[in-house]
Amino acid sequence: MTADFSDGAEFEFDDGQREAVLDAVVDTLNNYVFPDIAHKLQTDIQQRRQGGGYAEVNGGEQCAEILTLQLQELSGDRQLKVHFSPEPLPHIDPEAKPSAAELAVEQHQSSLRNFDLNRVERLRGNIGYLELYGFEPPEFAGDAIAAAMTFITHTRALIIDIRHNRGGSPAMVALLCSYLLPAYPAIHLNDLYWRPDDSTRQWWTLPHLNAPRYLDKPVYLLTSQETFSAAEEFAYNLQALKRVTVVGEHTVGGAHPGRGYRLNNHFWMFVPVGRSLNPTTGDNWSQTGIVPDVKVPSELTWPTAHLIALNKLMETAPAGAGFRELQRTMLMVERELNTRRADLISQLKQPRAESAP
Repeated sequence: MTADFSDGAEFEFDDGQREAVLDAVVDTLNNYVFPDIAHKLQTDIQQRRQGGGYAEVNGGEQCAEILTLQLQELSGDRQLKVHFSPEPLPHIDPEAKPSAAELAVEQHQSSLRNFDLNRVERLRGNIGYLELYGFEPPEFAGDAIAAAMTFITHTRALIIDIRHNRGGSPAMVALLCSYLLPAYPAIHLNDLYWRPDDSTRQWWTLPHLNAPRYLDKPVYLLTSQETFSAAEEFAYNLQALKRVTVVGEHTVGGAHPGRGYRLNNHFWMFVPVGRSLNPTTGDNWSQTGIVPDVKVPSELTWPTAHLIALNKLMETAPAGAGFRELQRTMLMVERELNTRRADLISQLKQPRAESAP
């Protein structure tokens, strides 16, 4: 059920609009990936309504915040959210497929961000570094990723930074995982179940890539509390296969892909409609998040991973000029890490500024 309000006048929230929003939320929950939890949420809203629990809600932003809080507390799912817009929302069908023209515009916009491939470097000690702000679809970003993987081909270890990565395309997750895993046999990475059409999509490594694979060399993933959704899947897949060492912070656990539903002209709702299932663990990361192998604050992840990589390389490096170069590099990185650690500690120790009377 959806309710339309006038687009012309300034938005005013009244009892009728509040009831219409509640009706729309209850109806939209029929798409939630877990039917039993959806029923519990719907029952809770109806019971609150009957008891006058929403009678004091008199603003759009307040309504969205209260509903979001109640839905998340009862479900334990922080991806369930109700949003309010003071400006009228466009009419968008969540099932509609974008046209060729719309895809071209989207690809152009993605190219302006370099397809969320933010940085590719060769660090001291011949360590590769790849920073991704998102997982854009392979049809957009495939060539850029291939160029990045070609650039770091001859490095001796790789750091992939997904600290600020909020997710994106599961197809790109499968593509990037494929660069870090053998071509044969194909490896089953993840399943995605979709409740709306009761279908399951499997994701496997790809046999052909446009750049060399990065095999038999250590890989480190950097995470933070911002790492989310498809970025978490990328880490979870590779951690379950024991292909990477995760360095950083515990992630929040966004394992349920979803979509936005327009409730009316001023409210919309994000509802998880899918569920990830990893074939290696038989589970996903929704309850646990990604648990780092090495837990450090986000600010210290880069030099920490760099130092771990250098130590790892020194274990097998032969004596000589190369070994001495690794030692010198390790001392510089260790000094940088200690400086950052001291800066972070000093910031934490700074007293809060007292408010003026």
